[in-house]
Amino acid sequence: MGTGPRATVRDRLLATADRLFYAEGVHAVGIDRILAEAGVAKASLYAHFGGKDALVEAYLEGRSADWRAHVEAELPGRADDPVDRVLAVFDLLGEWFAAPGYRGCPFINVAAEYAVEGAVAAVLGRHRTWVRALFEGLLEEAGHAAPQAAARHLVMLYDGAMVAAHLDGDPTAARDAREAARTLLTRERVDAR
Repeated sequence: MGTGPRATVRDRLLATADRLFYAEGVHAVGIDRILAEAGVAKASLYAHFGGKDALVEAYLEGRSADWRAHVEAELPGRADDPVDRVLAVFDLLGEWFAAPGYRGCPFINVAAEYAVEGAVAAVLGRHRTWVRALFEGLLEEAGHAAPQAAARHLVMLYDGAMVAAHLDGDPTAARDAREAARTLLTRERVDAR
């Protein structure tokens, strides 16, 4: 997704919307501003997306695909043990939190300010399902006795770390969530004996 001279109209619209929506929020950014900054006519927006809701949906789909690809590419090289890969997810969050321009989770942000229904709700749901499945799959691979329950707990730590990093301006929230996850998984291993 680019904004250079060779980028397609669709790519320019989406890159501009992505940058603005993430930095300022969906409601704060009007279509006219996206069109002006992308250098695109209004008819092109409607031809490619049909309106702002579909542009928001495409923004979230892109964010989800990028994060999934990043996590799936990074985790295997971070650790061999599935439990250590669970903890490495929090390391990836910490790297994101420390990056310039971190402004929280785009999915939580949209859910907080947008009428979450229809296609946008479906994108949010698919992303949340992927996050739970990521943790659950790693826990199943590790032979965890209750991977679904533990995955739900890990998702709460994951979400909480993103919110704390954003609202408190504290990139160490990922480290704290990682330690809480380690404690949870260690306790559950002991309880299972």
